[in-house]
Amino acid sequence: MNLEATFNAVIVKPLEVEEEKYGSIVVPDIGKDRNEHGEVISVGPGQHTISGTFIETSLKVGDLVIVPTQGFTKLEHNGEDYYVGPENQILAKFKKIVDVENILAETDPLEETELISEDEMNKLETKLKRQV
Repeated sequence: MNLEATFNAVIVKPLEVEEEKYGSIVVPDIGKDRNEHGEVISVGPGQHTISGTFIETSLKVGDLVIVPTQGFTKLEHNGEDYYVGPENQILAKFKKIVDVENILAETDPLEETELISEDEMNKLETKLKRQV
């Protein structure tokens, strides 16, 4: 993608929303006024205030956010739709949930040579307490 946000702007790619169905009938969402969910694909570095301090943007590329229905500019680029607007108008950011079980499943177990006994651990803790 060759779009790059400037100042405190954020470029958001809308996420595909499944159509609502009742049986085999698709219910159109025409006239519904709802906020868009999207993924941040570009973030500007931030901007200077009147007093000269620099405020960095807090969003990162890959964050999932909710964009307001008004205030953001809808932009079509290379056949794709995007929303562009200032970071401070983003309504919400989804928190990422960490799945500890998946992380542990991807982690290699320690080798026997890398492990220490409980007695050795206690000796190290005692030594560290004396140094402090």
